Amino acid sequence: MSHEHSHHRLERRYRLWPGAPRFSGAAKTAGLALFLLTTLNLFNFVDRYVLPGVQPLIQKQFGVDDARMGALTSAFFLTYMIAAPLTGWLGDHMPRKPLIVAGALLWSAATLLTAVVHSYQSLLFRHAIVGIGEATFSIFAPALLADYYPEIDRNRILSIFYVAIPVGAALGYITGGVLGSRFGWKAPFYVAALPGVLVAIAFALFIREPARGSADSLPPTAHRATIRGMAHNPGFWTATLGMAFLVFAMGGISVWMPTFLVRYGGYSLTRANLLLGGITIVDGVLGTWCGGWIAQRWLKRDHRALYWLSALSAVLAVPAALAAFFGPRQWLAPAILVAEFFLFLNTGPLNTAIVNSVAAPIRSTAIAINLFMIHALGDLPSPTIIGRISDTHGLRVGLAITLVSMVVSGAILWLGSRFAPILPQHQARDVSHAS
Repeated sequence: MSHEHSHHRLERRYRLWPGAPRFSGAAKTAGLALFLLTTLNLFNFVDRYVLPGVQPLIQKQFGVDDARMGALTSAFFLTYMIAAPLTGWLGDHMPRKPLIVAGALLWSAATLLTAVVHSYQSLLFRHAIVGIGEATFSIFAPALLADYYPEIDRNRILSIFYVAIPVGAALGYITGGVLGSRFGWKAPFYVAALPGVLVAIAFALFIREPARGSADSLPPTAHRATIRGMAHNPGFWTATLGMAFLVFAMGGISVWMPTFLVRYGGYSLTRANLLLGGITIVDGVLGTWCGGWIAQRWLKRDHRALYWLSALSAVLAVPAALAAFFGPRQWLAPAILVAEFFLFLNTGPLNTAIVNSVAAPIRSTAIAINLFMIHALGDLPSPTIIGRISDTHGLRVGLAITLVSMVVSGAILWLGSRFAPILPQHQARDVSHAS
């Protein structure tokens, strides 16, 4: 079968091209869908980041070293990764609305299993099960949002959706530190469970799912709309690998920074988590919003903006992170503030680059492969690696390896800008300039 024949077959099957995006009545629920999915994402990350907030309490109760504590987060991402390939296939072949609801209910139920955790092994199992539920949501939600909004608007929409990550992480730190110190390390895990159930029910009742690919403007070429073609899609792979090295740094830092503040900053666990929670909320909201706003304006002028901004974000965070890890104690809080701001700049743009690099027929699968890769190379190994280095050389040296991964991330993303898809708006502008 020729490439041209394959291209036309894909067009007929998914009716994505030519012409402008076609929207159904489901578009009327787009705003509500964005709100509910963002809320679910918020509680998703509250649950995920309670663990770093209570980590010293768990270590004290179960008597485990840093490497075994790092393994808890690694177990979460291992099941997250294993679930991703099957989850991606389901998202491309089945309605995503019921799958999102089922995933939210699963991780909410798994969160309640904390009540019966009485050993390190049972906590490891509980954390692994949560990873399965969260994997489904993390794959289906951005793919579904992409069918409500066209490519040029997705950076703005996904920047809103992903602002829930830093806010949820901050609330997880604060909840873990405050409730954990007062009521024991189990109590904070219950916070996200009931709200997650309620939001999932509201999503099931009030949201209409749009037709797959209804908002796409780019044609479904073979390298964008088939699994085989995606293997030769440099825009997708450079964004994925760049994100993986960034996630290595961010995942490792997020797990070990509360402990670092206690050991080297002289903070109590409660104060450490309140500080990190406050910084993460401020930086997360401002950094994600600023990054999305800058990229949206830049994207109107240059199709490479999503990659360029993400690359600069990773590199600019390095000096401040270096000061936080090795500078004097009084530099610690302001250095973390600056480093986190730059790291959050890329949240919306980089995820949008992933979504826009592929077409609707394989979008869920592509997001699943992206999640598999960024966790396999990123925050699955990094907490354990940092923990092992910490056990022998100290936590400062352990965290220092994240500086290298930030630089590598920036280099890959800068290279990836060469392969950014040219959106119809840029094509029309180029034609008008040429004429």
